[in-house]
Amino acid sequence: MRNGDSQPVRIGLIDFEPLRVAGLLEILSERPDFQAVPVPMADAFRTTACDVGLFAIRDARRSLALLGRLRTRQPELRLIAMGANENDDVIVAALTAGAKGWIEETASPEQIIQAVDVVISGSAWAPRRVLAMLVERAFATPAGIHRSHRDAPRFTDRETAVLRHLVMARSNREIAQALSIQEQTVKSYVTRLMRKVGVANRIALSMEAAEADWWQPEDT
Repeated sequence: MRNGDSQPVRIGLIDFEPLRVAGLLEILSERPDFQAVPVPMADAFRTTACDVGLFAIRDARRSLALLGRLRTRQPELRLIAMGANENDDVIVAALTAGAKGWIEETASPEQIIQAVDVVISGSAWAPRRVLAMLVERAFATPAGIHRSHRDAPRFTDRETAVLRHLVMARSNREIAQALSIQEQTVKSYVTRLMRKVGVANRIALSMEAAEADWWQPEDT
């Protein structure tokens, strides 16, 4: 149940084809505490009642762009991307764009339900190799790249901590809880970081942070 009350967890099935919708509705109906509803892409940006969004990945470029926009519009919506057996870079890109997890189209009903449970609990769901790749990209300094580059932004320790959480696709509320600060303070840090890096939104900010080495602490 949602937030410890009697309300079911509402799961939006975003931009899926009718046959896939029918299958997912049948699978998710096995859980009485889940309430799944189809959500056409045209309505996705106006939907605010869902707790989780299963997001169909069709054409990778288009779908990832839409996923990033949806994450920006509804930062509290926990998104799980679902697509074909893509290469690892596409899965990493989906997670970086804001998805809390990735489910392959060939996943079993048990795996789909487990993925939803894991994401609801606040964790990420993706192949272990992909999570390892994401963490490695986020925290490892590439060989041959030096922090002394004159164009590298300078961050405070707190800004660096916020960036690390952004790379892991966490919401402002989750970052605030992890760092024991106010959610409004997180928003201020994100705005300041976007200005320093020279990007227009938090998705671009997290992607820059995941790709670069300059956001890590000086002593790493």
